[in-house]
Amino acid sequence: MSEDLFAYLIATTTGLLLITAVMQVWRQSLTASIRLLAVQGAALAGLVATLGIEEHSAEVIGVAVMVLGIKAVAMPWALTRTARVTGAVREESPLINPTAGLLIAAVLSVLAYVVAAPITAVVTGPAASAVGIGLALMLTGFLVMLTRRSALSQLIGFVMLDNGIATVAFLTSGGVPLVVELGVTLDVLLVVLILRVLTGRMQLTHGGTDLDDLMELCD
Repeated sequence: MSEDLFAYLIATTTGLLLITAVMQVWRQSLTASIRLLAVQGAALAGLVATLGIEEHSAEVIGVAVMVLGIKAVAMPWALTRTARVTGAVREESPLINPTAGLLIAAVLSVLAYVVAAPITAVVTGPAASAVGIGLALMLTGFLVMLTRRSALSQLIGFVMLDNGIATVAFLTSGGVPLVVELGVTLDVLLVVLILRVLTGRMQLTHGGTDLDDLMELCD
């Protein structure tokens, strides 16, 4: 792979990661948010595959296939099933409006690049220069978790946070061993499946999954 093609693929995949993260803050439709999460998972898999091809590493390419199957297919499917069971369609009561969310996401992206500056100064190359996007993805995931009141929306923010951590790991060190990445990703998938069951139970028992309403419940 030529250096120009490698840089182009890194820029394309990380650009998709950042765009899908920012759009998560803007969109209030849970169906659209889940689709964006699937695109984000596919972009992460493309990033890992690009690094694997550049390094001629069959192990990293294997991780890319695993990431594609779990983060772009399995997790969105589980979240879609959860939305159908609970009847959740939109994020009805976010703590901030979409416009304010976009402004905060822009500030967090700038902050991420400032924080990533010492890393990019030590590790050179097209991959290292995109570390700020991984940090921005993490911060945006935190933003979604802090400002959305639906349990499903917070679960989407949690998956975004995990995607950001994985992005930084692959960009700075070429990834982690297959067994470690498999264990971490399956742990996240297990959390998603458990929370899918719990949100379904909460919907049946209490008629909703809004966290403010659930916090008002008492024994």
